[in-house]
Amino acid sequence: MLYAFFAAIAAALVAIFGKIGLGSIDSILATAIRAIIMAAITVAFAFSLGKFRGFTLGTLSGWAWLWIALAGLAGAASWIFYFYALQTGPATPVVAIDRLSLVFVLFLAAIFLGEAWSIKSAIGAGFMVVGAILISLRWEQIAEIGRYLSRLWQ
Repeated sequence: MLYAFFAAIAAALVAIFGKIGLGSIDSILATAIRAIIMAAITVAFAFSLGKFRGFTLGTLSGWAWLWIALAGLAGAASWIFYFYALQTGPATPVVAIDRLSLVFVLFLAAIFLGEAWSIKSAIGAGFMVVGAILISLRWEQIAEIGRYLSRLWQ
């Protein structure tokens, strides 16, 4: 849990530093530069911890390579969209919507990993959706959604 907390703080700093840095650079170029820096630091960290000792390309199965590659593609797409959203919109609502990834993980983990939902996780996901809406929309937009929903229920 402590590492997850540190990850959350680091993610917040990504949003703030990224938003500041995107003022004078294209979002895709910024994402590419960020990826190079991340790769260099990650590889250096892995080498310093000896994680490459005994590793060969054949160490991983074909399936492991496939899933790791797909995770890399999904991560790249996520960061391209995230940095573009940061460049074109305010940081707080962008991050609020981005963090809805947890809600998507709940659904996808149930479908693909067989993870069970609990009433607690369902309520938490609902609160996250409501919170992201409240953070991201103006009161007038929320009122319009309310009017639309009330017309549907009539």
